[in-house]
Amino acid sequence: MAKFKRILLKLSGESLQGEQGYGIDVNRLNDYARQIKEVADMGVQIGIVIGGGNIFRGLTGAGKGFDRVRGDQMGMLATVINSLGLCSALQAIGQRATVLTAIRMEPIGELYTKWKAIEAMERGEVVIMSGGTGNPYFTTDTGSSLRGIEIEADVMLKGTRVDGIYTADPEKDPTATKFSEITYDEIYNRGLKVMDLTATTMCKQNDLPIYVFNMDIYGNLRRVMEGEDIGTLVHN
Repeated sequence: MAKFKRILLKLSGESLQGEQGYGIDVNRLNDYARQIKEVADMGVQIGIVIGGGNIFRGLTGAGKGFDRVRGDQMGMLATVINSLGLCSALQAIGQRATVLTAIRMEPIGELYTKWKAIEAMERGEVVIMSGGTGNPYFTTDTGSSLRGIEIEADVMLKGTRVDGIYTADPEKDPTATKFSEITYDEIYNRGLKVMDLTATTMCKQNDLPIYVFNMDIYGNLRRVMEGEDIGTLVHN
């Protein structure tokens, strides 16, 4: 029995590059697809938002002379590329999936609406929501918070390369200790960077819990859905 009925899964674009350091690592993509299908087979309704940092990050581009709006638009298109890749990988293993876009770009994907996404999930399709919010100056963290709230997800699962939230960066500080759970207020007070401030505030105000876990270990997504304590829960 799955712990959650409907989830918003936020995936990092950087994670898709795997060991190659850029673009899309096909092995990592297929690994994610198999994990997602396992959970879909449990009857869970799945919405997904993927970042685009493995291809282009708007804020980094702005620091190198790109116009910020143009840079963010390039980043939005990068998320569409990743979304199409994941959709294809899911379909290749027999999992129905669809890509919705925040900006009109048929026939690449249908324009996103809340109701279109929910109807597709209720039909058993994995819905991949691309293009961020469709607006510049917003990250895919904020896009995933917005979509999670809109589709009335039970939880946002933030798949990262670390196994939860720590008192400090565990890759830099060996003394950092992990939280099993933490409140939004404590994140603010400690100045922890779980997601950007806009995204975190949206989740807090709309009472959407976040579960941070390591998606790069095969089977972890299913373990989360089975209720294993392998990450960090953020709640009010």
